[in-house]
Amino acid sequence: MTSVKEFRVDEPATAEELGRGAFVFTDDYSVFDWGKMPDQIPDKGASLCTMGAYNFQLLEENHVPTHYEGVRLPDSDEVVDLGEALSADAAPEEMVIELTQVPDLPFESGRYDYDAYHADAGENYLIPLEIVFRNRVGVGSSLRSRTDPADHGLDYDTWPEEVVDLDEPIVEFSTKYEEQDRYLDREAADRIAGTADIGRLEELARAVNHIVTEQAAEADLVHEDGKIECLYYDGEIRVADVVGTFDENRFSYEGQQVSKEVIRQYHKRTQPEWVEAVSEAKQRADEEGVADWKSLCVESPTPLDDDVIQIARDLYCAGTNAYVGGDVFDAPSFAEAVSAASEL
Repeated sequence: MTSVKEFRVDEPATAEELGRGAFVFTDDYSVFDWGKMPDQIPDKGASLCTMGAYNFQLLEENHVPTHYEGVRLPDSDEVVDLGEALSADAAPEEMVIELTQVPDLPFESGRYDYDAYHADAGENYLIPLEIVFRNRVGVGSSLRSRTDPADHGLDYDTWPEEVVDLDEPIVEFSTKYEEQDRYLDREAADRIAGTADIGRLEELARAVNHIVTEQAAEADLVHEDGKIECLYYDGEIRVADVVGTFDENRFSYEGQQVSKEVIRQYHKRTQPEWVEAVSEAKQRADEEGVADWKSLCVESPTPLDDDVIQIARDLYCAGTNAYVGGDVFDAPSFAEAVSAASEL
């Protein structure tokens, strides 16, 4: 349960009304649920804000309800659409959104109390789920360790060694506010969703996936997987948080990862002791019923080399340029950025 976005409340939500606030996208990054890492990736925040705003506007054009209101440029209180911001030759870092209520999720006696969450939530709340969609099953996907191919109607006895492209997306549900994300069966997800209809959540996830996948294809990107989060207000479910960015979703270009997965895999190769310590701490926390797994971790990550940070920066910026079809950032061509990342 980590975020590298700052969150500002302008008008708080109430039991009866949505509020208003903003995400301020920083250049921080997080891998393996660690939270803020030791260094930053320049222009990452602006690239994610640009890509996220672009996707929200695509969703609205396709009649998908969202909490998005627009973007705000530095030194201005005016809320504008992304096109207006970019025409001013400024990539935004602040996204203005509607706010809903987010009650506390108590953790007592080794379990989370969702009944208490919904008792405080009423009919205006952030649904405490992530709805995950997959268009392909990568070699390292957790789906392989949790399920068999037959569970998804696939004609394999066991998972093959290569990537599996799916004819139809797989949709799953996982927890959002627990210290360690865990995948849920449909019955458990329905219970945690509260009043919100689980079928509608799946429908929205499939719609978002379809729209992002089509837009990615325009830039010769393969949209591999991603997730959405949603709010429930006055009987309607709206897509919330941010969708379709290189942090929220996985994309590839000619077989090379171009999302945050690049940095995740780089840490696996160069800091394996820390990655293993994270895994062990999470497992121990789960066994002992401890919420704060980081307190059990015996290793910490070390900063990245400057050349690695530059490659990551170029990948975010060139990828955003390609996705939105414009020269928003001063960056190498997308093909050049991907080639450099492939050599990490």
